[in-house]
Amino acid sequence: MRLAIDDDLLDGQVLRLVGSTVHQGADVQEVLDAARAVDPTNLDTWYAAFTDLAEVTVRQATDAESARRAFLRAANYHRAAGQMLIGAPLDPRLVAANTRSREAFGKALALMPHGEVVSIAYGNTTLPGYFFAASDQPGPTVILTGGYDSSAEELFFWGADSALARGYHVLAFDGPGQGAALIQQGLVLRPDWENVIGPVIDFLLTRPEVDAQKIVLIGLSLGAHLAPRAATAEHRLAACVADCGTFDMFATFLSRLPEQMRAPFEAGDPAIHEQVGQMLEQMAEPPSAGWPLRRGMLVHGADSPLDYILKTKDYSLAGRAANITCPTFVCNAANDPIGASAPDLVAALTCPHEFVTFTGAAADHCESGARLQYDARMYQWLGGVLRS
Repeated sequence: MRLAIDDDLLDGQVLRLVGSTVHQGADVQEVLDAARAVDPTNLDTWYAAFTDLAEVTVRQATDAESARRAFLRAANYHRAAGQMLIGAPLDPRLVAANTRSREAFGKALALMPHGEVVSIAYGNTTLPGYFFAASDQPGPTVILTGGYDSSAEELFFWGADSALARGYHVLAFDGPGQGAALIQQGLVLRPDWENVIGPVIDFLLTRPEVDAQKIVLIGLSLGAHLAPRAATAEHRLAACVADCGTFDMFATFLSRLPEQMRAPFEAGDPAIHEQVGQMLEQMAEPPSAGWPLRRGMLVHGADSPLDYILKTKDYSLAGRAANITCPTFVCNAANDPIGASAPDLVAALTCPHEFVTFTGAAADHCESGARLQYDARMYQWLGGVLRS
């Protein structure tokens, strides 16, 4: 069933926005009205519609409470405006949208009792993020790591708000290839996420609010590949959550090639690589259907769609998942092809684990239409793990 746009990808992005309503990230009808102004053959209209909505939203504030809520929605709408511009080469409008999203979120943060902007030491630079303290007492802390096109600001709606309500401290951040780390700093994705999460945990251990024995890593979408990867080598985690990720990115691509092309492509046959490269170039051209390839090029720092696909060879949990020692929650959604390989991760785990497939209203990618169902089920499991 379509919400607003006759296009699978764009209507999915509308559901993503509407789904954040329960966590203060949107209001339903204003999203639907903006979406119905979008021409799916022209992504400029998406950018314009949601930029306009963000600007209208911030003018609705009449007091501190309405201002906080308006700035939160505006931050999400500016993020969404730039969403469909994620691709190589970097579009200056994407940079502007990310800047405006961060500014709006910062204004909302100033009206919250429990949030602050943080910088996490990472190599010779820093990673941007937000720390939210549920109280001033030491307690369990969740690290939120997002997906291909998420941002630390969006993670407030897709994890932080629900965690805070349950008394968890929260760190939401942009790692390499994500949000401001990618768009503002030019840091591209890396597969060895343990070398990202390690500095994040080092940072958390400087905070008096954090119980060092109860640090949990939650990965969303691509983060559901990155989080288990981190847990294979970073053993300071009390638990890991993988919400709708891919077990082996390159294997998933191979499975979509004609059968007779798979083995020679994997072996590096130049003629097959050229043929597939040409096919991918054509696939990357359509405004909506080509967006995942264009996005992948920017996120991975790839020179071409083929180069992007070849870079995904390093993104596999095969031979690694058995090294995860902390209790792990894995879930996917019945209507979501991205999480279809979640059973492969489950089969490879030797640690205590639980696997849930969400159906019904929660059957879309990352349970985007029914996040409260995910919240209830996952936190029931996590509470039991941390109490044991």
